[in-house]
Amino acid sequence: MRREFACSLLGVLLLGAMPGAARADEPKPMRAEGGAHTLPRPEQNGLTPQQRMERRFPQKVRVGDLIGLPMQDFDDRVLGHVEAVVRTPDGHIVLVMPYGGWFGHGARPVGVPIETVAILARHLNVLDLPREDFPKLPTWKAGEGTPIPPDDIIRIAISRR
Repeated sequence: MRREFACSLLGVLLLGAMPGAARADEPKPMRAEGGAHTLPRPEQNGLTPQQRMERRFPQKVRVGDLIGLPMQDFDDRVLGHVEAVVRTPDGHIVLVMPYGGWFGHGARPVGVPIETVAILARHLNVLDLPREDFPKLPTWKAGEGTPIPPDDIIRIAISRR
């Protein structure tokens, strides 16, 4: 009995003295942050959406590859899927997606400026538009822009985790 107690006491002492071992009084590490989560909020850095996009290393992408990609907010919740890529009369590019509704029914199309998103693998991160602002976006009407053909190449910012 004495020997078992000594062995278990020795084991506790060794485990407690190991580097990197968690102690009860140490704070637990926070969840890993990355990509969209490490970027400053738009109101904090004073740059225009176009300037922020240029700092995110925009890369060429085929328009057809963006169709159907999910758009995710700051907390990786899917807001909708891209239905069309459109060029407005003033030359800006907008990603049109349905927003709202229940299980795909009753959603209304909204236009998300391409300057506010970044691509990460097979989804888009909405970086400069908080989730709370999506209900305030105006309903997109088909005549407000010209659809970009699926084989055209545009530039979109890239993101990382």
